[in-house]
Amino acid sequence: MPPLRIVTAPALTAEERSRLFARGRSLDDFMPPTREIMDEVRAGGDAALLELTERFDGVRPARLAVTDAERREAIMTLSDETMRALEDAVTAIRAFHRRQLPREGAVRTAPGVIAWREWRPLERVGLYIPGGRAPLASSVLMLGVPAAIAGCRDVILCTPPGPDGSVPAATLAAAEMAGIHQIFKVGGAQAIAAMAYGTETIPPVQKVFGAGNRYVTAAKLLAFPACDIDLPAGPSELVIIGDETAPPAWLAADLLSNAEHGPDSASVLFTDSCLLAKAVRDEVTAQLATLPRRTIAERALRDVGLIVVTEGLEEAVRLTNEYAPEHLEIVVAEPRSLLPRITNAGSIFLGPYAPNAAGDFATGTNHVLPTAGFARTHGAVSVESFGRLVQVQEVTAEGIAGLRPTIEALAQAEGLEGHARAAQIRETTA
Repeated sequence: MPPLRIVTAPALTAEERSRLFARGRSLDDFMPPTREIMDEVRAGGDAALLELTERFDGVRPARLAVTDAERREAIMTLSDETMRALEDAVTAIRAFHRRQLPREGAVRTAPGVIAWREWRPLERVGLYIPGGRAPLASSVLMLGVPAAIAGCRDVILCTPPGPDGSVPAATLAAAEMAGIHQIFKVGGAQAIAAMAYGTETIPPVQKVFGAGNRYVTAAKLLAFPACDIDLPAGPSELVIIGDETAPPAWLAADLLSNAEHGPDSASVLFTDSCLLAKAVRDEVTAQLATLPRRTIAERALRDVGLIVVTEGLEEAVRLTNEYAPEHLEIVVAEPRSLLPRITNAGSIFLGPYAPNAAGDFATGTNHVLPTAGFARTHGAVSVESFGRLVQVQEVTAEGIAGLRPTIEALAQAEGLEGHARAAQIRETTA
């Protein structure tokens, strides 16, 4: 039986709708055990981190911090090809994100009154980089480069150690390129707790960034208000809207590329073409046979993957907005014609030559994105995520005289006489 099922939109069962739109199990199931882990770290500090790392990762590092010698030695093991790829990715990410640094001018709101906003970076931020099945060196760049552009003074990076207690060489090389030198061998919910509350070795941060499994996502939600978080970013998702012009083999390859992230990574196709649906299903089956991560991808396709045949592209758009995917590919005859009607998506890829994988590694756009429907309210991580704009207003004597009637009237209407007097005293005693 093919791993990827085909259904028609009207025939979606309640279970299939839950799989699509509720994303399976709620995070509620993960909150109690995650809270226990975080309480352990808050109470036990470094000792708790080492014990939890041994419990969950099967290794007890000699030290939590990555040393300069470890970083240099690991980087020396990388091939020239990998280093060039990382450098190319850095160049693209910098080019895209540099334009995001807010630059605003002053506005004259009244005679003698000007107001503006100024950018202020967060001083200390924490980056979480998953390990496990696929250490994501590219995610280091996706977070570290915008943090540097924003002007963050201290950047902390946590990532789980491998079986030998080391951090992958590509992760360390990416950190070096992004200017990150505080790297710690700790993962999972315990890493989020360490960055939120601080330990003897890991300093507390103002905001935590990065994707992870459901425990990591639950930990981020529990970390607030000890620290802020970027967005809820859990298992990866890809939705494709395709019509009869889309190449079936290409769409199949894209669905598989997302499914290989993990057994809970969703790959969904909405199409108005029965022929395309069947062709993609057959291509997925054929390509899966030679995929190195076949077991992972096959489980993901069976558990959270689906092909839905719609009555037209408008219905495909409606279902996509209801799904609110992390990644969305639009592979139709005129991709831009659908773009204005897409209201909920983290990152959009237009046309047959724009696979999701291009955004993961090479286009320069950020791949740390909202999942589980949070694309309805959140966007991708950006330079703006690493700071905030503070408001400034400058008022002259002429300005306060002009503002006084408004201040007095509104202050008295709200029963705040002190506010009115604050304006009056400047005019009567100047």
